[in-house]
Amino acid sequence: MKNALSKLDKPLLILTVLFSAIGLVMIFSSSSISAVLQYGSTEYHFFWKQAIIIFIGFLLSFIVYTIPTKWYKGLSILGLGIIILVLIGLKTYGQVTNSARSWFKVAGFSIQPSEFAKTIIIIYLATWYGSKKKFKSIYDTFIPLIPCIAIFFLVAAEPDLGTACIIASICMFIFFTLPFQKNKAMFFIKLITITSIIGGVIFLNGNSEFLTSTQASRFNFKDPCSRYLEETGYQVCNGYIAINNGGLLGSGLGKSTQKYLYLPEAHTDFIFPIIVEELGLIGGFFILILYLLVLYRILVIARNAKDLRGSIIAFGTFAYILTHIIVNMGGLLALIPLTGVPLPFLSYGGCYALNLLILIAITQRVSIETKMKKVSK
Repeated sequence: MKNALSKLDKPLLILTVLFSAIGLVMIFSSSSISAVLQYGSTEYHFFWKQAIIIFIGFLLSFIVYTIPTKWYKGLSILGLGIIILVLIGLKTYGQVTNSARSWFKVAGFSIQPSEFAKTIIIIYLATWYGSKKKFKSIYDTFIPLIPCIAIFFLVAAEPDLGTACIIASICMFIFFTLPFQKNKAMFFIKLITITSIIGGVIFLNGNSEFLTSTQASRFNFKDPCSRYLEETGYQVCNGYIAINNGGLLGSGLGKSTQKYLYLPEAHTDFIFPIIVEELGLIGGFFILILYLLVLYRILVIARNAKDLRGSIIAFGTFAYILTHIIVNMGGLLALIPLTGVPLPFLSYGGCYALNLLILIAITQRVSIETKMKKVSK
C-alpha cells in the first residue's frame, strides 16, 4: 500500500481533495435554506449526506489503488452483466423522479444504476480493446460496442436522455482514440459513425412521441427569460439572475439570494450559478481553471500509460468528466437542452460523487502502474 501511495499522481490527488472540499462548502451554502424550508430538516442535511459519501469514496479509493488493472477484465464482464440486469429491473421496481424511472430506493437511499454503468463501460472497453494489438476485423472493432449500445437504449428508455448521451459520448471518445491504421476503410467507418450520431439527434428532435412531455419541452431552451413563468424557462432564467447578481467579486459566501427557493434544487445541477453569485466571476473562472488542471493531469496519465488498457481507462475518465462539464454548463447557459446532469465534484449527488471518486482512483492506479514499470526498467 505504501509503495502504491508513493506513486500516485500528486497534482491530481491534491486537485481531487481540493475540489471535494469546495464542493462540500458550496453544497452547504446552496442547500441550507431549502433543507430547512422545503425539506423540514436541519441546514446541514445535504452537507452531512454528501460528506459521508465522499468519505466512503476516499476509503474505497485506497482499496482501488492496490488492485492491478490486469484483474479488471473478469470484474468488468461481471459488472456489465449485473448492470444490464439492474437497468432492466428499473422498468418494474424503479422509482420515478422528474418523469424518469432511473432510481432504486434502498434503505432510505436513492441509487442510480446508470451512473455506475459509465465506469463499468469504461473499464470493459479498456480491457477488451487493450488486449488487441490491431483493429482490422468487425469483430475486433464493433462487437465490443453491442453491450454498450444495449445499455444506451435501456437508459434512454427510462427515459434519461442526458445520461444516455453521456454514455454514447464516452464510447465514441474511446472509439476514436484507438490506434487504428490510417486508411480509407477506417475513414469511412468513422464517417458512418458520425452520421449515425447526427441522425440520432435529428430523430430525437423530430419525434416527440419518443419523449415524455416534460423532456420534449426541454428542447425549447432558447431565450429562457421570455418564458420566465413557464417551466421551460423559469429555472434557467433564475440561473441567469444568480450569475448577474454575482458580478465580478460576488455577494459573499453564503449570501446568495437565489437559493431562497427561487432557483429549484440549487445544490444539484444549478450549483454553478450559486457559486458565481457568491464568489463572483473570479470564483467561476477559478473553478474552470481547476477543471482544466484536472483534465490536463488525466491526459498526462493517459499519454504516459504503460499499455493501451491503462491509456483507455484514463481517456475514458477524461471523456466522462469533460462531457459532464459541457452538458451541465451548456444546459444552465441555455446553449443546449437542460438535461439534469450534475457538475463534477460540486453538485450534490451520492451515486455520482461516489462513482467519480472511484473512477479517479482507477485512473490513479494507471499512474501507479506506469511508474512501477519505469522503476522496474
